Amino acid sequence: MRANDDVTLSLKPGEIHALLGENGAGKSTLVKIIYGSLQPTSGELYWKGRRVTVPNPAAARELGIGMVFQHFSLFDSLTVTENIALALPPDEKIEGMAGRIEKVSDDYGLPLRPDALVVDLSVGERQRIEIVRCLLQEPHLLVMDEPTAVLTPQEADQLFVTLERLASEGCGVLYISHRLEEVKRLCHDATILRHGKLVSRVDPQQETAASLAA
Repeated sequence: MRANDDVTLSLKPGEIHALLGENGAGKSTLVKIIYGSLQPTSGELYWKGRRVTVPNPAAARELGIGMVFQHFSLFDSLTVTENIALALPPDEKIEGMAGRIEKVSDDYGLPLRPDALVVDLSVGERQRIEIVRCLLQEPHLLVMDEPTAVLTPQEADQLFVTLERLASEGCGVLYISHRLEEVKRLCHDATILRHGKLVSRVDPQQETAASLAA
């Protein structure tokens, strides 16, 4: 069995697109290929109409693809600013970084103190660091892997506002979740995988949570 077998996925600018399926359906493999964390053995990837290869996450970020993983890669002993700076290209200057972080976090409703130590932050605040880190690179596609799994209902509501704002600005969002009611609330389109294969592509607004899970 292949992790992804003849899967086609397409997103439009400004679209929030759900990627659905049970554990082991092939979702993680697919997004890792998109983000350059995993190399496909066959198939093609097109970005803005042009065939591309994505050999690593740095290449993905250069194309304008950002990803927020379910498990964060942060250093507890460093500040918000220091953690974000570590993930940015080497030519990015840390001087003025705190001001940029404050502006982006305020603009998108993701309040963060740039000088705060990560060890003192809640799980929701840590996720904001990962999102702001992506937004500083002005992505055209943002991949979100189970983003509400660690959030309170209030934090999830604020995340939805942020993602809708990004979509309104033309950023595509690929959204992985097992929470089907939030998929119906948030997403414009959905691709469903099962055993590594494409099952269907549907409009979540026209489906029930039960039909999305079927």
